[in-house]
Amino acid sequence: MKKLLTVAVMALLAVGTTQAESDVIGKSNIKLKSRMMTPEALWAMGRIGTVEASPDGRQVVYQVGYYSVKQNKSRQVVCIMNSDGTNQRQLSTSAKSETDPTWIDAQTIAFQSGGEIWAMAPDGSNRRQLSNTGGKVEGFKFSPDRKQVIIIQSLPFHDIIKKNPDDLPKATGRRVTDLMYRHWDHYVESIQHPFLYHVSEQSGISGDGLDILEGEPYECPMEPFGGVEQLAWSPDSKTIAYTCRKKKGTDYATSTDSDIYLYNIGTRETKNLCKPQGYQAPKSDPSHTKADQAVNSDPQMMTGYDQNPQFSADGRYIAWQSMARDGYEADLNRLCVYSLESGSKRFINWKSDVESFCWAPASGKKAKATDAQFYFLSVWHGCNNMYMANQKGEVTQLTDDWADWTSLQMANNGQRILATRQSLSAPTDIYMVTPAAKKQPTKIEQISFENKHILDQLTFGKMQQYWVPTTDGQKELVWVMLPANYEEGKKYPTLLFCEGGPQSPVSQFWSYRWNFQMMAANGYVVVAPNRHGLPGFGQAWKEQISGDWTGQCMNDYLSAIDYAADSLPFVDRNRLGAVGASFGGFSVYYLAGHHNKRFKAFISHDGAFNLESMYTDTEEVFFSNWEYDDAYWNKNRTARAAKTYENSPHRFVDQWDTPILCIHGEKDYRIVYNQGMGAFNAARLRGIPAELLIFPDENHWVLKPQNGILWQRTFFEWMDRWLK
Repeated sequence: MKKLLTVAVMALLAVGTTQAESDVIGKSNIKLKSRMMTPEALWAMGRIGTVEASPDGRQVVYQVGYYSVKQNKSRQVVCIMNSDGTNQRQLSTSAKSETDPTWIDAQTIAFQSGGEIWAMAPDGSNRRQLSNTGGKVEGFKFSPDRKQVIIIQSLPFHDIIKKNPDDLPKATGRRVTDLMYRHWDHYVESIQHPFLYHVSEQSGISGDGLDILEGEPYECPMEPFGGVEQLAWSPDSKTIAYTCRKKKGTDYATSTDSDIYLYNIGTRETKNLCKPQGYQAPKSDPSHTKADQAVNSDPQMMTGYDQNPQFSADGRYIAWQSMARDGYEADLNRLCVYSLESGSKRFINWKSDVESFCWAPASGKKAKATDAQFYFLSVWHGCNNMYMANQKGEVTQLTDDWADWTSLQMANNGQRILATRQSLSAPTDIYMVTPAAKKQPTKIEQISFENKHILDQLTFGKMQQYWVPTTDGQKELVWVMLPANYEEGKKYPTLLFCEGGPQSPVSQFWSYRWNFQMMAANGYVVVAPNRHGLPGFGQAWKEQISGDWTGQCMNDYLSAIDYAADSLPFVDRNRLGAVGASFGGFSVYYLAGHHNKRFKAFISHDGAFNLESMYTDTEEVFFSNWEYDDAYWNKNRTARAAKTYENSPHRFVDQWDTPILCIHGEKDYRIVYNQGMGAFNAARLRGIPAELLIFPDENHWVLKPQNGILWQRTFFEWMDRWLK
C-alpha cells in the first residue's frame, strides 16, 4: 500500500515539500518557503465536505477533498473523529474517491465510491459493497428503519434533444426542439430520478429499484446544484417528501415554481403539498417578467422555489424553504411549516434569507413535541450566523461573529449542533455548538483543524469593517482587507471587489479562487462593498437592484472606492484596480466605460458584456426576465427594461481607456463565453491593452487544479503589471 499522506501538488516544490509526490492523492505535508499565501499552498489545503454525527453523538464522520496539481485531479476521502475532536483518522484506503459518508446505524457507515454504495465499520474494517447498479449511484439516502434506500440515478431524456438514429452511432449533432436543452455546463440528455430499493442484512441492496417518478419527464433532485437534501424520509419510513419542478422546455426555462411532493410508498400515490389538487398555472408571456403576471397574483399560491423538506421528529409536520414568487430566484427564502394532519401552512418570516435549517427538540419541562423549534443559518450585515426560531416566529441569535456558518445538524440527541464554519481568514472546519441555556452564552468548540499545518506557516492580512455613506442617503458595509505584509505609513495598490449574483452576499466566505488572503499576500488592499442588491440588509435593499443594474449599485461601488482613496491612509489612489466575476464581471465591464479614470486596470471573469445577447444566450430565462423586465425585442417594454438595454456595457466601449483582462470558460452556459470574447475583441479593436484567458473545459467556475493555478498566476501578473 502506497503512503496515504502525500504531497498534493508537484508545484509545491516551489514552496518546499517534505516528501515526493505519490500516485495516491492525500493530505499534504509541506514546509513553505514563504509566509505569504501562494496558489500552490491554497490548492494543497484539504476541503471539508459532508459532515454527520453518529446516532449516539459520540463520533463524527466527514469527507475531505485533496487536490494534485501534477495529476490535475482530486481525491475525496472519508475521515472520522470523536465528537470532541480527538482521535482523528482517515478511513479511506483506496486510491479511488469515497464520498457522502453517512451513518446507517451506530456501527455502520455508508459511503459512495465508483458509482456504488459501500459500507464499513467506524474503524474502517468490514468494508463491503452494498449496491450493484452498474455504477449508476449518484446519491443515496437510507430510510430510518434501514430497510429501504433512495438511490439517485440518471435516465436518458430525449424530450428536448432528440435521440440520433441508431444507424448513425458516430453522429455528434443534436436536434434541439425546445428551450432548456442545456444547463449550467452540460447538454440535457439525461435527468435524475429517485429510485427506491429494498435493503436486507443478508443480500444488501437488492431488486431493480422503483422509480418514484416513473414516466414523468421531470428531474429530482433539481438542476443545477440539487442533491439528496431535496428528499426526506418520514420517521416511520412510509412516505418520502421530495422537491420537483414539474415543467420542461420553455415553461421550465422561464419558471422557478418548484413544489414539495409527498409520495406514499404503500399506495404509490403522490400529493402536492404546495398547490391545491388540479391546479393549473395561468399562461404567461415567456418574454416578460412574471412579477406582474397572473401566476403571481395570488400570494397564497406558493409559486416560487419550494425545496429541501425535513420531517419533524414525530412525523406530524414537514418544514421546507419557500420563496413566494415565480420567476424570482432571489426572493426572500422563508421557512414553511406544513401540518400533515390538517394540511395547514404557516411561515416563519425572518428579515433575511433562511439559508439552511434543521428541526430542534422542544425545550422546557412542559414542552410538547409540537413545540419543536428550528435552528437556521442566515446572512445579516455581511456574516452568516446561526439562529433559533420557535413556531411562533420568535427568533434568537445564537452566534455573533465575523464568520460564515455553512451547515448545521442536530447531534447528541438534540443537545448540541454539529456545524461547519469559515471566514475570510479561515477555510472550512467543523464545530460543535451548544445553544445558550438561560443566561449562559452559546458554547462554540472547534473540533477539526484540517489545514492547521499550512495556516500556521502563513501570515494573513487583517480585516477591517467600515460603514460608507451611499448616494441615496444610506450606508453600505464595506470589508477592507489589509496586505499581509502591511506596514504603518505605507500606501498600497488597492482592488475593488465587485460581487456576483447579483444578489449574493459579500460575507465571510472562503474561496479557492476569489481569495482575499491571496490578494493580501500579493501586497494588495481589498475593498469589498456590500452594495445595493445584496442580502443581509433587508429585502428592500436586496430588491433595489432588479431593473437597475447600472444605477445605485454602481454608485455604491464608486462610493466605496472613493471613500477608501480619500479616507484610508494606506490606499494609493493612483494604483486602483477593479475585479469581479459573473455580475461582478458585468460590473467591471460597465465601470470600464464610466470610471472617470479612477482605475488603472480591470479583470472581468465570466461577466455579461452585451445584455441583448445575454438575454437569448443564457439557459435560465427566468433570471433575465426578472432582472431586465422584458426581452429586448418587445416594443412595449418597460422603462426599466429600456434602461437596462440602453446601459449595456457594450454600448460604452468608445469610452474604454484602461487595460483589461477578460476570463471565461467555454462550458459556461449561464453566461456564455462569447460575452468574454466580445469584450476582449472590442478592447483590442479600440487599441486598449487587453488579454483573454479562455478555458475550453471550465464552466462558470474554475475547478481543475492546473487551471486554478493558471488563473491565479495570470490574475496577479496582470495586476502587478499595471499597479506595481
